[in-house]
Amino acid sequence: MTYRELYDQGKRSLDSAGVVEAELDARLLLEYVCNTNRNDLLVHGDREIELDEQDIYEDLINKRRKRIPLQYLTGIQNFMGLDFYVDSHVLIPRQDTEVLVEEVLKNLHDGMRVLDMCTGSGCILISLLHYTNHCDGLGVDISGDALAVARRNSEKLLPKQSAVDAEEGFGRIRFLQSDLFQAVEGKFDVIVSNPPYVSSEAMENLMPEVGQYEPYLALDGGCDGLLFYRRILDRCREYLFGGGMLFFEIGQEQAGAVSNLMEQAGFLDIHVVKDYAGLDRVVFGTMGFQVSEKSK
Repeated sequence: MTYRELYDQGKRSLDSAGVVEAELDARLLLEYVCNTNRNDLLVHGDREIELDEQDIYEDLINKRRKRIPLQYLTGIQNFMGLDFYVDSHVLIPRQDTEVLVEEVLKNLHDGMRVLDMCTGSGCILISLLHYTNHCDGLGVDISGDALAVARRNSEKLLPKQSAVDAEEGFGRIRFLQSDLFQAVEGKFDVIVSNPPYVSSEAMENLMPEVGQYEPYLALDGGCDGLLFYRRILDRCREYLFGGGMLFFEIGQEQAGAVSNLMEQAGFLDIHVVKDYAGLDRVVFGTMGFQVSEKSK
């Protein structure tokens, strides 16, 4: 079977299973198996494919038909220009979250300490440290399996940092297993978080790739989707230096609620930033010196 024929077969199979981006996914899986690029379909579409490559491709197509996310099949997701390893223990990094990283980078200076709460794959913290100098970072997650993925990514994407130990991570980046702030010590200039923010009701209506395969713990934000914003805001002041900043990723309808929670927790100069689709995506502010009303 030729390269083109195998691609056409995969595309038809995914399309019949209702995969939204059947054409793109069929091509990306074929490139992954054959170690090719998008030009090969046009230039070398008539070359014969080895039987072992054909078998691997057909197996991946069958898994994708079951709505297993493409990124979990290839183990790769590009984020902020970096290729992160991902598996089913972590959320797949989204382009929307790049907006969060970009806003933090605008306010991150040499020598600052960053706390990434609910770090998952580590994509936020690793990206911040990759594109800055002399900053230190702590990534916190309740999942040990997620932290193993984050450490793997830090070793790959921050290769110039010397290894400390299995618990401490690599060089200027550390990872800690903790239920939010439970085991965290010290203070930070910036706290950034993409917490679980899908309401429990909305969890039932997620697309299969998300609801069935991405980690439940990283998605469910409680009855109104605001549980983790409240929990983080309840204690974050203890871990911020004076004038420190807090950055949240939010769901598209949560800007008002999260902004109000931040104001109640004593944060000032609160801003809402939209993503590339024009939807509210980031809320951030600066810690004030007095709290008018404690966030609940």
